[in-house]
Amino acid sequence: MSVEQYVRLFEELSPEAIEQCDRYVSPDIRFKDPFNDVKGISLFKKLLHKTLEDVKDPSFEVTHVSEAGDVTFLRWVFKGYVNGLGDWTITGMSEIRLDREGRIREHIDHWDASEQFYMKLPVLKQVLGWIRKRLQVS
Repeated sequence: MSVEQYVRLFEELSPEAIEQCDRYVSPDIRFKDPFNDVKGISLFKKLLHKTLEDVKDPSFEVTHVSEAGDVTFLRWVFKGYVNGLGDWTITGMSEIRLDREGRIREHIDHWDASEQFYMKLPVLKQVLGWIRKRLQVS
């Protein structure tokens, strides 16, 4: 099944795995996360290669899978080391949709970039902490 192969792509992320994903990823795949919104297999591969450049020792683990109609939902944990940020952990969800041939045509990630990324940046952490405090119910 394409979703299982696709999950393996992330779990075993490597340049070789990225180059083999054409077999189960649609040529016009759309990938969206808090930082990217790309369409097409070449930009998708470029994004994955950039991830390998930016994140040292990446680890991706799917903890839950749920299917509802034409969409598969994945709950996952992504870990790695990012220069300037140190060890980084993101917990998120993905919506995966298939095309008529059973290939991945859409991957939309949902995760809290504020808490899991921006709050790790010293200057933004102070500003966002102040904003968060102002918006909280006491």
